[in-house]
Amino acid sequence: MTTQSNDIGALRDILFDTLRKVKAGEMAPDQAKGVNDLAQTLINTAKVEVDFIRATGGSGTGFVPLAPNDTAGASQTPTGLKAWNGGVTVHKLRG
Repeated sequence: MTTQSNDIGALRDILFDTLRKVKAGEMAPDQAKGVNDLAQTLINTAKVEVDFIRATGGSGTGFVPLAPNDTAGASQTPTGLKAWNGGVTVHKLRG
């Protein structure tokens, strides 16, 4: 058994894989709809998680990667800081 990550990147991979299978005729559209419905549920829970993280400053479950708390390697911009976080550019506004 292989270990799979349970994060937004893994969900994206599954959704694109599902799309490819439907296009190739390897998966019925009704099965793909089931995958889509489940993915939408996961996305909705991720939205709640992000709201919770913003409200409490918590760390979350890791489904949605968080921006680094420190500013090491960040560059100053006219409106705040810009940092690179695992393939994602994170902007933090001053204020």
